[in-house]
Amino acid sequence: MRPLDGIRVVDLTRVVSGPFCTMQLGDFGADVLKIERPGTGDDARAFAPPYQGDQSAYFLSVNRNKKSVVLDLKAAADQEALWQLIGSADVLVENFRSGVMERIGFGYEEVRQRRPELVYASISGFGDSGPGKDRPGYDVIVQGEAGLMDLTGPEDGSPFKVGTSIADLASGLVASQAIIAALYARQRGGTGQHIQISMYEVVASLLTFNAGIYFATGQTPRRRGNAHPTIVPYEPFEANDGWINLGIANDALWTSFCRAIERPDLAVDPRFLQAEERVRNRKALTPVVASIIAGRSRDDWLNLLSPLGIPCGAIRTVAEVCDGPVLAARDMIAEMQHGTAGRVKNIKNPARMGGTPLEVYRAPPTLGEHSEEVLSALRENRENGHGADK
Repeated sequence: MRPLDGIRVVDLTRVVSGPFCTMQLGDFGADVLKIERPGTGDDARAFAPPYQGDQSAYFLSVNRNKKSVVLDLKAAADQEALWQLIGSADVLVENFRSGVMERIGFGYEEVRQRRPELVYASISGFGDSGPGKDRPGYDVIVQGEAGLMDLTGPEDGSPFKVGTSIADLASGLVASQAIIAALYARQRGGTGQHIQISMYEVVASLLTFNAGIYFATGQTPRRRGNAHPTIVPYEPFEANDGWINLGIANDALWTSFCRAIERPDLAVDPRFLQAEERVRNRKALTPVVASIIAGRSRDDWLNLLSPLGIPCGAIRTVAEVCDGPVLAARDMIAEMQHGTAGRVKNIKNPARMGGTPLEVYRAPPTLGEHSEEVLSALRENRENGHGADK
């Protein structure tokens, strides 16, 4: 048993934010029906190279634990099939531009009239009102508009985007969280609700202490490269064969660090004695720490500092993470057999649930792989006069 066994999701999403949301629900046990357009399907099927077999590696990364059903939502028969699927569903998720679902006849109000108990989730770039409501929700655009890129990058250089699709992925996580909360609320109240997730608002909410600094001081935080605005040293340093991060977040850790690097003079230097002084004098302190770290290898530093409880870590490549001992020891790599791509690997869902473990991982579907299975069940139910069943 998994937590969402018996919950059916009609998934009208594509690309990243929506598919990542519905993949979470599928991991938790929901029966996710991914509705795709004929011929091309989800846009992410064409986000390539690289391919694995004939499948986009990008698509394979966010679409496990789903069934693919092809429907032409401009055709009356397929619209009726979608209505029947909605009639059997607990959740509908869509990430079209504002107004599209209404134009094709499946807006929230239309669906609510037929199935008031349905949880209906909409993910958009900027919400359904306000000055950005008609803008598309592309990750890089949202990262810039919502302030994240202005905080990311070198102090004297251009803004950088985060190295993964953080606006999409965080929005998908917030949407899945809200859907599960709405399902719980439905158990008590009996009705569904409309969930609206704005990628812009999700990213703005991630500003947290940066927004707090602005609200407290009236001064907007600026890019500092890898430096932390209120903790020093708390950033990457280059060893003689790679990079490590240090996180010296309080005075006790600073004293321990100075002892470990055999520089007791730094521990008593009045410029660095307390955390706030280290922040004020970062331009004097950071080069000193950098010159010390440069004298040894990455692993030498980790082996010295970690046993002393001094926060540190290597800056590892994606390959080092995926093939490394931590994920292997924690059994965090799912291996799934795909019909055309062969053995597909994903990093598993990180939620560990003792009573209802997430142990089922099915390969992402080929386009329309489950159309006949799902639609023939609809036909059979109609012929038997049972209506739509899960």
